[in-house]
Amino acid sequence: MRVHLKTLGCRLNEAELESWARAFQARGFRLSGSEREADLLVVNTCAVTEEAVRKSRKLLRRAQRENPAARLVVSGCYASLEPEAAAALGVDLVVPNTDKGQLVEIAARELSLPLMPARATEPGEYGLLARNRQRAFVKVQDGCRYRCSYCIVTLARGEERSRPIEAVVEEVRRIHQEGIQEVVLAGVHLGGYGSDLGSSLAELVESVLEQTDIPRLRLGSLEPWELSDRFWRLFENPRLMPHLHLPMQSGADSVLRRMSRRCRTSEFLALTERARARVPSLNITTDIIVGFPGESEAEWRQTLAFVEEARFGDIHIFAFSPRAGTKAATLPDPVARDVQRRRSEALHRVAEKLRHQAQQRWLGRQAEVLVEGNPERAGGEWRWSGYTPDYQRVRFTGPEGLENRIVMVEIGGIEEGTLAGRTSG
Repeated sequence: MRVHLKTLGCRLNEAELESWARAFQARGFRLSGSEREADLLVVNTCAVTEEAVRKSRKLLRRAQRENPAARLVVSGCYASLEPEAAAALGVDLVVPNTDKGQLVEIAARELSLPLMPARATEPGEYGLLARNRQRAFVKVQDGCRYRCSYCIVTLARGEERSRPIEAVVEEVRRIHQEGIQEVVLAGVHLGGYGSDLGSSLAELVESVLEQTDIPRLRLGSLEPWELSDRFWRLFENPRLMPHLHLPMQSGADSVLRRMSRRCRTSEFLALTERARARVPSLNITTDIIVGFPGESEAEWRQTLAFVEEARFGDIHIFAFSPRAGTKAATLPDPVARDVQRRRSEALHRVAEKLRHQAQQRWLGRQAEVLVEGNPERAGGEWRWSGYTPDYQRVRFTGPEGLENRIVMVEIGGIEEGTLAGRTSG
């Protein structure tokens, strides 16, 4: 049988999708890149915003329309929060987040799928590179103990649950054997890894670095707290990439209180100074929500000043959208759409300036770049792209056959907002 997998939303959803792909292949399925040619469709939904819910519903309707004969399995946050509504869209099986680790087994049992025994196929047959992927996401943790006022994900994902270190190490080994050069550890509250196991994120990262040979290891989004001295020492190993995404959400302490965030601006700035002192090459990026209920002009100016002082390498910018079921959706004094748009445009200009400053640090230097696929031919050379260790995108020229290799690139300029260069040697 052929299975087509689709996901919306966060890196954790992507990690889960990759895990299902490996599990389905181990049970004898073939992955299909086409909805129309698949016998089974699996959709991992998102519900972080009302727009994400709309897109999830649209994706399910399209799957039904494109291939009405295929069996349709749905999981993810939308399916967990609104299982009856999801089922009403013609879905054959809803698997809630609490059971998605056993999705393949549940689908086989409930839909009577003709699966072969586990491990019936050859190991390493998954072939991420066939999908032009050099990077794999590994889910190490799920759930969150905190209740930020704008977030529905904690309700959809439930309590914190960490995977054993041994299981994560084994998955990273297997992925590396399949040819993948870079792994990203992902979780809903990644910094809380191990709280239920008597362990910690630092211990997990140490184990992966010591017990595997994966050339590059990255961390997914981390809340800007619970980062110990032991954590910063991890970056002494050059295989741990010097990039952290620390979502702050606002630069005004009064807004952060309304968001029920645990970190204040002074604490965050002190953290960034300490981090850069320990890891000089560290690139710190963040999330900012624009137009949170009650956000005044004074609070907005505080946010602009804060992001300048924090010197973020990049900013993911979101206009606030009320999500039913969250405390923030009930707060008074909504910010008008035109005000949100104006503030968002201003923040985009600041983010572009800060990103340019971060890129300038590479000019005239060499960077190790993990080369991605889909090159373009340019005369006698090829145009490739990839990422520096601190997660800055580079476009560069070089010979053919570089895909999935880590090569040295001489950075000579910035073109259309992206680092540009050529392979050295």
